[in-house]
Amino acid sequence: MRRGKIGVLVFLLLLGGSGVVFAAGEEGSGDSSGVRYIAAAVAVGIGCIGGGLAVGRIGAAAMGAMSENPELSGKAMPFVGLAEGICLWGFLVGLLILVL
Repeated sequence: MRRGKIGVLVFLLLLGGSGVVFAAGEEGSGDSSGVRYIAAAVAVGIGCIGGGLAVGRIGAAAMGAMSENPELSGKAMPFVGLAEGICLWGFLVGLLILVL
C-alpha cells in the first residue's frame, strides 16, 4: 500500500515539474501549449499502460486456453489484437491534442 502512495507522489511531482518547465519556456504568449503537451503525454501513457495490462491478462488466458485446446488459437488471438488497439487510440488522442 505504501508503495502505491509513493508512486502517486512521484507522478504528481513529475507532472507539476514538467508543467513549470513548459510554462517557463513560453512567457507572455498566452497559449497553454504546455498543458497540451502534458495532456497528450497523459493520454498516451494511460492508454499504453491500460493496453499493456489488458494484453498481459488476455494473452495469459488465451495461452492457457490454447494449451488445453489448440483449436482455440484462431478465436483467442483476435482478442489480444483488440487489447493492443487501446494503445493506438491513446496515441491518436495524444496526436489530435497536439495538432488541433
